[in-house]
Amino acid sequence: MSIRSLVCYVAAFVATLACVAGTACAHDIPRDVTVQTFVKPDGQTLRVLARVPLRALSDVEFPRRERDFVDLERVDQALDDAARLLLSNNLELREDDTPLASPRIVSARMSLESDRSFATFDEALAHVTGPGLPADTSIYWEQGILDVLFEYPIESDVAHFSVHAAFDRLALKVVTSLQFIPPGGTLRAYLLEGDAGLVNLDPQWHQAAARFVVLGFQHILGGMDHLLFLLCIVIPFRRARTLIPIVTAFTVAHSITLIAAAYNLAPDALWFPPLIETLIAMSIVYLALENIVSARLGGRWIITFLFGLVHGFGFSFGLQHTLQFAGSHLVTSLLAFNVGIELGQLLVLAICLPLLSLLFRYKQAERVGTIILMVIVAHTAWHWMLERFDVLRQFPWPTVTAAGLASSLRWLLLLVVLAAAAWLIPLLQRRAASEPTVESSER
Repeated sequence: MSIRSLVCYVAAFVATLACVAGTACAHDIPRDVTVQTFVKPDGQTLRVLARVPLRALSDVEFPRRERDFVDLERVDQALDDAARLLLSNNLELREDDTPLASPRIVSARMSLESDRSFATFDEALAHVTGPGLPADTSIYWEQGILDVLFEYPIESDVAHFSVHAAFDRLALKVVTSLQFIPPGGTLRAYLLEGDAGLVNLDPQWHQAAARFVVLGFQHILGGMDHLLFLLCIVIPFRRARTLIPIVTAFTVAHSITLIAAAYNLAPDALWFPPLIETLIAMSIVYLALENIVSARLGGRWIITFLFGLVHGFGFSFGLQHTLQFAGSHLVTSLLAFNVGIELGQLLVLAICLPLLSLLFRYKQAERVGTIILMVIVAHTAWHWMLERFDVLRQFPWPTVTAAGLASSLRWLLLLVVLAAAAWLIPLLQRRAASEPTVESSER
């Protein structure tokens, strides 16, 4: 075989691979997809309006005309198939915990990417049930948007509805924007990432409470910085009697700032989350160093309370995208979230206390072991602090505004009150302890 023939064969082989790769890329999973949905019960019918980009679909063949444009005169069956594959097969709706039957496709149509009719339910309904694109519109199927109107039979429009939108297989990142419109009620907007599981669209108080207890439990167990903070608290005081006031102080403190943040009383600036994360790392470093320096510590509950205020803001960041599931039960959900956090803390304490007692059997071993553990914790938290400070310093200094100054003064006043209480309570305790001694000496 000549060199020229060999080059021709190699060129043909490379061209074939390029064609195959190009075909495969045409059916690659999209990077991100947003699914827009409206859910509205009305009488004995539940209407669902849904919009999804057709580029998330690869299993339906659309009729073509010249230059591979979609033949809009013969596209109805392909759109119905796409509506089932993309939407109804991945969407489960329940009425009072009873799954609804398969929906009827009232209308399915292709829209342009520039269409903005899904801003409200009424506009979307008028668009989906109105005239479609003109037959001579030049559009490739990958550039189209699928708009569908589903109808589900229901028993009553005042029942409790829930939805499971399992659209996570449509793209690498899927966000479902869902708006629930109950009869005569307030519109509830949800932003669901990936597969968010079963979501109660108008939850009862016990449903919201159960969900937030689980969220709080998972949050405390998944936060390594909070767990190290608890370890720093437990190390010097390994008896339940001495731990109760300290853990109670931490609980009260983080509950105050958590609730304040939920009611939008915390700063909403971009620099605030990295500031809080930096302060949380600093709190761990401080407690670890304090445990190294002193074996017996007094007034730990005051320090724990002040740091608990900071950690409460950290807990609130985990609630930013989950308060949408609270429905009309915001206070109940916040309290339930706190209960979940406390259950997680109790689990950590139940595990740590016996292990530490087993590890520190002797007084000398206890001191050496404490120093070793705290050095490791301080080293870890120190690196966290530096990394988070590097993020914080990228933000410009906040500008002073009247609203920001008023908010700062409120928090400053709260800190002054707390500092006064921290100074007054030990003083009253010492005075109460000294009074019996004075009476006995007089007698």
